Parts: sequence; C-alpha cells; structure tokens
Amino acid sequence: MPAQSEHLIFEARGWEVDLARRELRARGVPVAIGGRAFEIIEALVRSAGELVTKDDLMDRVWRGAIVEENTLQVHISAVRKALGPDRGMLKTASGRGYRLLGNWTVRRASAPPAAAFLELAPPPVQPFPSNFPVTAPELIGRTAAAQHLRDLLSAYRAVTLTGPGGIGKTVLALEVARGIFAGFEGEGWLVELVSLSDPGLVPSAVSGVLGLKLAGSEISAETVARAIGERKLLLVLDNCEHVIDAAARLTETIGRLCPRTTVLATSREVLRIEGEHVYRVPPLDVPSEHHSEASDVLGHSAVQMFVARTRALDSDFAPDDENLAAIAAICRRLDGIPLAIEFAAARAATFGPVQVAALLDDRFGFLTGGRRTALARHQTLRATLDWSYELLPETEAAVLRRLAVFAGDFSLDAAIAVAADLAPAAIVDHIANLVAKSLIAADLGGEIAQYRLLETIRLYALEKLRSCGEHPEAARRHAEYYRDFFAPADAESESRPQDEWLGVYGRHLDNVRAGLDWAFSPDGDPRTGVALTIAVVPLWIQLSLLGECSARVERALASLAGDEAATARPRMQLSAALGWSLMYGAGRAREAGPALAATLELAERLDDTSYQLRALWGLCIDQFNNGELRTALAFARRFADLVGNSTEAVDLMMADRLLATALHYLGDQKNAHYHIERVVAQLAVLAQQPQIIRIRFDHRVSAHYFQARILWLRGFADQALRVVAHNIEEGRAIGHALTFCSVLGQGACPIAFLAGDLDAAARHGAMLLDHTERHPIRLWHSWARCFNGLVSVKRGDLAGGLEVLRAELEQVGEAKFLPRFLLLLGELAACLGATGEVAEGLATVEATLTRCKTRDEGWYLAELLRIKGELLLQRGADQAISAAEDCFAEALEVARGQGALFWELRAALSLARLRIGQERPGDARAVLAPAYDRFTEGFETADLRSATAMLERLPGT
Repeated sequence: MPAQSEHLIFEARGWEVDLARRELRARGVPVAIGGRAFEIIEALVRSAGELVTKDDLMDRVWRGAIVEENTLQVHISAVRKALGPDRGMLKTASGRGYRLLGNWTVRRASAPPAAAFLELAPPPVQPFPSNFPVTAPELIGRTAAAQHLRDLLSAYRAVTLTGPGGIGKTVLALEVARGIFAGFEGEGWLVELVSLSDPGLVPSAVSGVLGLKLAGSEISAETVARAIGERKLLLVLDNCEHVIDAAARLTETIGRLCPRTTVLATSREVLRIEGEHVYRVPPLDVPSEHHSEASDVLGHSAVQMFVARTRALDSDFAPDDENLAAIAAICRRLDGIPLAIEFAAARAATFGPVQVAALLDDRFGFLTGGRRTALARHQTLRATLDWSYELLPETEAAVLRRLAVFAGDFSLDAAIAVAADLAPAAIVDHIANLVAKSLIAADLGGEIAQYRLLETIRLYALEKLRSCGEHPEAARRHAEYYRDFFAPADAESESRPQDEWLGVYGRHLDNVRAGLDWAFSPDGDPRTGVALTIAVVPLWIQLSLLGECSARVERALASLAGDEAATARPRMQLSAALGWSLMYGAGRAREAGPALAATLELAERLDDTSYQLRALWGLCIDQFNNGELRTALAFARRFADLVGNSTEAVDLMMADRLLATALHYLGDQKNAHYHIERVVAQLAVLAQQPQIIRIRFDHRVSAHYFQARILWLRGFADQALRVVAHNIEEGRAIGHALTFCSVLGQGACPIAFLAGDLDAAARHGAMLLDHTERHPIRLWHSWARCFNGLVSVKRGDLAGGLEVLRAELEQVGEAKFLPRFLLLLGELAACLGATGEVAEGLATVEATLTRCKTRDEGWYLAELLRIKGELLLQRGADQAISAAEDCFAEALEVARGQGALFWELRAALSLARLRIGQERPGDARAVLAPAYDRFTEGFETADLRSATAMLERLPGT
C-alpha cells in the first residue's frame, strides 16, 4: 500500500483509478462501485496488465476470509458493469484469472484529500450510530439470499430488493444490514418511506433520520447528498414503490455525490437508475406435488416457516402425514410468499392445516390477522395487494385484470389478444411496467418470453375483473386465442420433433383447461369449446392424460346439437378421440368400440380417408383387446385395402404393422415376420415424419417391440434382445408415457423373462411399475404388479410372489382377457403346480386354453399345452402321463405349424425330459435335436443352455 504522503492515480483511455480517494472515475466523473469491487480494480491495475489469478484476487480482497468462487463472480460482474462500454478492458483467462487491459500511466497528486485520511483514521471510541431495529422475526429459508445480498452490497453502491408484496424484502434487507453493520465501520440508517403521501418529502425524511443541518436551505436530493458528503453510510430506504421517482432521484444523486455511501432500497418496482443492481427476492421453496415423504416435505423452507409460525401460536402443534400434505398444498397455492404463509399459519393454529387448505379459495377473506405490530397493509392479504393495485394507473390496472384469465404462462401475443382494447405497443409497455412492479413474473429463458401472475395476485386481479364486469369478454378472447393457437397442433405433430412440439404446446395445458371451463359454463360459448377440445386432443394423448381427454371429449359431444349434417365433422373428430382415450384409459376399454364405429360411419359419410384410417386402426386394436382376433384381422385387411393404391409409404407401413400384429396374435409367426420386416425396412421414411397423428403412437418404437416379440418366437434370440435394448432407449427418449409402457410390457419384460434373465426382468418390471406410478395408466400398472409378482416367484419367493400374482390378476377383472395378460395366466398355472396346487393349476390352464381356442388366440397356445402337460406329469398316474405326452406332442405340432421355433424348443425339452425319465434316451435326442439344430443364435439363453446340456448327456445317433 502507498504511504500516506502518496496519492496515486492510474489513468488510461479516459479512466482514472484514484487509490487514495478509492474512487473510479470516467472522464472525471465518479462511477458508483462498491468497496470490494474497487479493491479488485486496484489489484488488477497495480498488476500492470499481468494475469492475476482467482485465488490471488480472493486472498487480496477477502484477506483471511473463506469465500466461494461465485462471490468473486458477483464482484467481477460489478466491475464490468461499472466499466460500461469499456467492459472489454477486463479480460478473463478461462478457469485461471483476470487482467486489466490498457496502457495505464501513474501520476502522483501532491497530497491526498481529507477523505483518504478519514479512511485510515483510527476507529472512534464511541460505536457508529445506527437506528436498525435490534429484534426481528426469525428469518427462515433465506440463507443463500442473505449471502448473495451481502456480496452485492460489497460490489455495488446501489442495490434494490424487489418483489411482490409480502415476499419479505424488508425483513431480508434489515437482516443483512444488521449483519454487515458490525464490520462496516460507518453509520447505518433505516428510512421508512411507507407513511409518506407526498413524494416531495423523501429528501426531508432522509434528512430527518440522518440529522442533517439544512436549516434555511431548500431540502432537495442535491442538498441532502451534499450534506452527506464523505460520511460513510449504509442507508436502507424501505418501501419506495409509492414514491418511486423521488426515491430514484435521491439514490442516483447520492451515488454521484457521496462516494462512501451505499444505498439498499426495497421496492415493488425497480428504481431504474444508473449503477443500480436489482435483486429479485425469490419466494420460499415449496414442495412439488410429487413429494410425499415427511422428510421431503419438511425439507422445504416454506413448510419450515409455516410450521415455525404455527408453533409460535400453538406450542403443541405437531404435523402428521395428513397435516403435512395439507401444509405442502397451502405453501404451493400461496406461491411460497412468506407473508401469505404467516397468515395461513395463524389460521392453522386455530382451525388446523386441513381446514385452512380447504378454505384457500376464499383466501382474501380468510387470511387476515397478521402481527399487530405489522404495517396496516400487512394486516391482511387483501390489504397487501390493495396497496400495489391502487398505485397503478388505470390502463395498467385494466391490463393486469384482463391477464388474470390466464391460468399459467402466457406470451406477449396471448396478452395482446386478451387485452385487445389497447394498441399492441401500449400493452407491451404496460406489461413491462407490471413486471418492473413485481406484479407479473417474466421467464426470458426460452426462445419466446413467457409471463405469468403468481396465483395469489391472479386471484386478486380476477376478483377485480369480475367486479368490473369485464370477465366475460376477457374469458372469450382467452378461449378463442387458445383455440386458434392449438389449431395447427395436430398437423405439426407429424412434422415437428416430439420434444420441440411439446415445448411449444405442453406448457399451455392449464390455460386450455381454464378456456374449456369457461366455454362450457352457462355464460360460455360451446362452439368455441368444441373447437378447442378437438384442437387439444393430441396434447392430452401425448401426455397420456387419457381420463381427462375422455371426460372433456364427452362434455364436448354432449354439447353438439342441431343439424346433424352441420355437426358431422366435429362429431367424427370427437368420437375418434373418445375411442382412443377409452381404449387405453382406466377401466372403460370396452366402451371404445362404439365410439370408433361411430367415427368410421361418419368418416365414410364424409369421405374422409384420414379418419377412416384412424377408425380402422382403432377398431383393429380394440378387437385385439377384446379377444376378437379374426375380426381384428378383418379390420387390418380393410385398412390395407384402403391404402392399397396409396403413394404414401407411411400408410403402407401402417397396414403392414397391423397385419403383422394380427397375425402374431393369431399365431402365424411366419407371415407376421414377413410383414414386420417390411415395416422395419421402410422406417427410414419416418426421418421427416417423427410420429403419426392417426395412431397416436410413435410408429418406429411400436414397430420395434413387435419385431422383438416375433423375432423371439421365431428363434432369433440375440436379434430380439438387441432390438429390445435399442427399443428401451428410443422409447425413453421420445418421452411418450403410453408408448413407453408398451415398450416395457410388450417387449422388454416378457422377453427378458422368457430368456431366463431374471435380473433384467426384475429391472424392466420395476421400471414399468415406477413409470405407471408417475403416469395414470391403470392397466399397465396392474400388469406391472402381476409381472413383478411372477419374477419374485421365479427368484425363490414362491409364496409371496404367488400371492401378489393371484391377487393382482383377480383385481384386474375382465382386463385379464387382454392378450398382454395371457403369459401371466399361463405362468400362474405353472406356479400353482410348483406349490402343489396341481388341480387349481390345471383348472387355470384349461380355462385359458379354452379362451385361446375360442378366440383363435394362437400365439401362446403351444406354451399353454406344454404347461398343461407338465402339470399332468405331477399327478404321476399312467393315464396322466399319457395325457401329458399328448399335450407335448400337440404343442410341438402347433409350434411347428406357426413357425414358432422357441415354443417348439420348449415343448421338445419337456417331452425329452419325459423320455429320459422313461429310460428312452434315443427318443429324447430324436425329439430335441431337430428343434435345437435349427437355432443359429441365442445359445446363452436359459432354454438353449438347458438343451445343450441335455444333448451333451444323451448318446449320439
């Protein structure tokens, strides 16, 4: 450090770094900068352009203190902001440190000014004066915010805390001010501006608190700043929003004329002055809807504050699981705003959290009774918002009211459409002002900026909107905007990648729900509601919200009345959506057929090929689900005939996909293989068409899990397992919940199980169970529980696993007749035999065989016959053994006829074991070898390993 007689000033490109005055000047004008940030500049300018490492900077500026690197980043940002257009002079060496560029020269002034001697003077005997309150409510959940604010105050000389009413700006500001005051070595003063009704009184209020001697002078921003002069002050200006212009003028003047004064302002609106750094106080952390464990809920600061404030009023309060769920819901609905949470906690001490959660819809009447010592506008939630609302010009208030119809994010385009009475430019200006006043939150992270109102502010503004009589028109514009916004969604789902498509449309679901609620209300417009419902169907399907989709569609269908010809098209579109959502929804699959039949009839009447194909596809799948496999094949052939002359490769692929599926379930694996390979060979044409809106499934992914099933049964085990592994990754990548269920349930789980890889089967089963717990897809959830019970049996927990398997199959009711449950029924029969319940096992397998023969469901027939044979063998009687031989022989015949080499191998293994037990080893080899010799791969799978071992023990021919 220079000696006291030295006064060094570094100069370059119009900049001056005055070390004695600790002042940064641009062309002679002081630039506001915090003390720590100035020390960084001093260290860099003294290095003469050489690199100063990050560690060296932190050691020099924070001597003896442990600080994190992000603290240094805050101050580096402050230096760059101070340098303004010359910010490029501060050069970053990535990961290493910084250097200050420029040809800096040094000159010496004759003597340092008085300010420099003040800096080095010994501390006074008396402590520095301050009026900061000594006591304050416990600050919960603000540790990170307080540390960040401390860093800002050492980097900038004007910091504004902003945020909506009740967010805790004042409490945070005073907590930090009290914390840094001890080491500040200057005065600390709080100036409360809330009671001022005249902005002209702001300088007088500051002057009065500081005790400035301005008698006979005009009290203005300039006279106050000049009177402060070189005093070292931490000045907290609290509640500036209603006198914002005067507060801004005073703060900017102090920054220019008072180099040793730091101003910390709290305001619902930013000051918008030179050198200001704005910190938006975040809400407290709230639990998501998925947090259920008590430790998870209690780990969030909003909940911690709620519990602490409730206990302060009721020392016996102890939240249980029910209370914690209610508290989490309260904190979410109150947006984590501390003041609102305090009000809710005060009520919870009397009524309990569950009752408070139930009454939050009337939060403005219910959440009252703040602390008696609080400001009047903090005594009730309504008063807090009244304060902000009444400060708005009428046009801004009108825009805020109309934006309350949005139930989630909205864009500027959406806002302009709803607040349409004003010119678009005026609406944009008003929204910018409302963001600055903390009444609208802005998300500028994406390609298109999004805005939203916190829920409490939204409900307040919605109340104002209704009381002004403006709600019907605003709600109409809102619903019509989203009707038009979603109109291209169906077509775009074919041309846009799925994640991009969801990024555009997925965030607007809450607004869609609000629009539909209005459209079908007594004051709404059902025609708009019908059009909006039709437009949003792809989003519901994509998000697997099948129950919501069917309910909304049924409501829209019920509203259609009048001329049948005029309503034919929307009825067709809605019927198609209803059929699809019912087919995969919760427990109403059998109702899908009539809706799809109605779709087909209307599509044929309207000569709409696209919807005929949708209907035929859906009817084919519906017949699979209901066990009418011959009828399903007929629909598949009708689909193929309809696209027979099409030049669209995708249409032809879809026809092959349906035929492959139908033939696979019927048991014709040879022809199923032919059609699925035709599909796979043409998948490249989907490169520009990632999903097919007609079928609501990713075509590529669904083709692959059926390819894996068919390959497995045909005996190409290694190929099937490779397809499964790839299918899991592509299914996870597309993010479509229903499709991923089929990836796991149709392909990965059963194939891993049949391969004897129980570890993989357990992993896939657990993955499916977790997936269906996060997405409301009931039938796949039931299937996953059954499958996991089966895997438990095979891993040794015979009693526990069988109990789960039996109970879950009983629970699903008629759903057990879906093709996906067939393997589980067969394995249930085998498990019953393993526990000695042979009679029940035989009854189960007989019932399942009867079902398969009645429905022509041939794909699992050979395995059922084999399982029946194994159960008969357990009876031991000669007659039973003979019947078992017949079952094995029939299973072999069926498998060979189907081209299902895997089932043939299993049947051959069972019959060969019987022959070995009959001491007929030659016959055993004669049975097993022909099937085994046709395998070219898969020799590490369980059945082929068993076959290899058996053949090695048998004498050769």
